[in-house]
Amino acid sequence: MIELYTAPTPNGHKASCTLEALEFDYNTHFVNIGEGEQKKPEFLAINPNGRIPAIIDRDLGDLPIFESGAIMIHLAEKAGRLLPADAKGRAKVIQWLMFQMGGVGPMMGQANVFFRYFPEKLQPAIDRYQNESRRLFEVLDTRLGQNEWLADDYSIADIANWCWVRTYKWSGVSIDGLDNLQRWLNTMREQPGMQKGLEVPFSIDNLLNDEKAQKEFTQNADKLLQK
Repeated sequence: MIELYTAPTPNGHKASCTLEALEFDYNTHFVNIGEGEQKKPEFLAINPNGRIPAIIDRDLGDLPIFESGAIMIHLAEKAGRLLPADAKGRAKVIQWLMFQMGGVGPMMGQANVFFRYFPEKLQPAIDRYQNESRRLFEVLDTRLGQNEWLADDYSIADIANWCWVRTYKWSGVSIDGLDNLQRWLNTMREQPGMQKGLEVPFSIDNLLNDEKAQKEFTQNADKLLQK
């Protein structure tokens, strides 16, 4: 059994979508990051970095694992799916997973901060992170013009990148003209477990169309910027 500690963010969805795709039994524990629950001692005992998601693997002596990419690798290895066992196939998946971890996630995250959350609109910073996010999207688009998936086959690399790229509107980044990326985004949404994974711990898909929800979300995010 897996215990999942999470919130409805792209990194949180990376863990829940992977759990759903691999058909694991798991319990969900909502961590209210707007109220700072990720900084409380009981959560820091699981993840000393105070970030979601984190898991506890009950099958391995209550092993805590943090960092979304590490969680995905652990779960894929545990299930024997979505991460090839052979060195060549594994390397291809890992490189695209790290592409998300080191590029797509941080750049879109900073775009969110300056485009959505900062009270001052620092246009050079907004441009910097939106433009870099768009450049990374173009890298993905080029790769997806060569292959249906980011690695040889569908893998945790696709799940990781999709959980972030699908939120492009929130980051204010255009996907116009990126036909291969758009095809992949639509295909990913139909993969088993993806829709259900996005509903963990609860759905926020109405965020872009609900002004009240946007305001509340932004206020909570603003609290985090002060910590």
